Amino acid sequence: MADEIKTHPGYTDTPMIPGTPWRVHDGQRPLPPVVKAGRFPTQEQAGLPPSDAIVLFDGENSDEWLGKDGQPHRWKVENGYLESVPKTGDIHTRSEFGDCQFHVEYQMPLLPPGEEQKDHGNSGVFLMQLYEIQIIDNWNYPVYADGIPGAVYGQQPPLVNAAPRRGQWSAYDIIWIAQRFAGDKLLAPGYLTLFMDGILLHHMQPMLGPTQFRKLANYETPHPAVGALKLQDHNDRVRFRNIWCRPLHL
Repeated sequence: MADEIKTHPGYTDTPMIPGTPWRVHDGQRPLPPVVKAGRFPTQEQAGLPPSDAIVLFDGENSDEWLGKDGQPHRWKVENGYLESVPKTGDIHTRSEFGDCQFHVEYQMPLLPPGEEQKDHGNSGVFLMQLYEIQIIDNWNYPVYADGIPGAVYGQQPPLVNAAPRRGQWSAYDIIWIAQRFAGDKLLAPGYLTLFMDGILLHHMQPMLGPTQFRKLANYETPHPAVGALKLQDHNDRVRFRNIWCRPLHL
C-alpha cells in the first residue's frame, strides 16, 4: 500500500512543475494518503462510506443529529434508515463543515393509492443549513423548474431531471466549495457540484446566496465559513440512510 512505501522511484533531471517545488515524476514528491473505497448502494442495501469519511448516520446511530434549538431530534430510526416525522422540525448535525464531499441516500416511501397528493415527498438537504438541494416527488407533484428534485431551490434547475419514483432509493453525491468572505465583503460565492445516482446535475454551480422562498437569494449578510448539514421536515415523510461527509482541504 502507498502509505507503507518509504521510498518510491522518480527522476531528478526532469522539468520543474510551475508553481510547485516538484519536478515531473519527482521521486521526493509525497504520496497522497490511502483511502479504502466504500460500497455503492443498491435498492436492497445501503452503501458503505470510504475509510476516511465522517459517518453521520450508519443505519442505527443518529446521535450526530439534533432537532430544533439543539434538542434531541424526534425523527424515527428503524430498518436502517432515518425517517422524517411530519411537524417535528428539521434536524441538523452537531458537526460543522466548510468545503466537503457529502453523500446521502434518500427514499420517498410508497403510499396507498390516491394518497400521493397528500404527501409530496417534500424535503431538502441544506449545506451549512443555508443552501438547499431539493427533494420532492416530481412524478406525482409537478413543480416549477427551480423546485424539482436536484434543483438548487429557487436558483438553478438541474441539468436533467433524474427524479426517482416513490419507493426507490436514490443518492446525492455533493462536492461543496464554501463561500469566502473577508469581513463583510464577499470574495467568492459557494460552488456546488452534484450527482444523482451517477448523473451530473450541477457542475461548479455558483450560489446566488442562501436559499430564499419567493425571493432572490443574495449575500448581503455574511455568515460563518462552516455550518451544519440540515435535513428538512416539510411535513412529508422521507427516509435517509448512509449519510457521510469528507472535509476537503482545497
